[in-house]
Amino acid sequence: MSESEFDLDMDELSSAEDFLDYFEIDYDPKVVHVNRLHILQRYHDNLAAYEDMPEDEAGKRAVYADLLRSAYQDFVESDALTEKVFKVFHMHDPVNVQISIADFKKQVFEGASKV
Repeated sequence: MSESEFDLDMDELSSAEDFLDYFEIDYDPKVVHVNRLHILQRYHDNLAAYEDMPEDEAGKRAVYADLLRSAYQDFVESDALTEKVFKVFHMHDPVNVQISIADFKKQVFEGASKV
């Protein structure tokens, strides 16, 4: 199966600006500059979650454009900390671990004797 012109175009795009320009979506460069990776990740997540992608190129192009517009708009109306696109934003608080001096010495000396 050969790739469509649309698929070939998608392979050539790399930056958030490339995608926004390709789909002729007006954008504020300041918003994109601060949130480019978040926008692209949200766009990727939106595409992955989308069900029933049209088979025809025009329908597919329209869906891709709508999902990108939505991803961009999320960061116009909100910010990266609120949207929490990346895994690091979902991590829990650090865990405090306590170890007694006796256990620490035992681990250190046992490790040294194995060398």
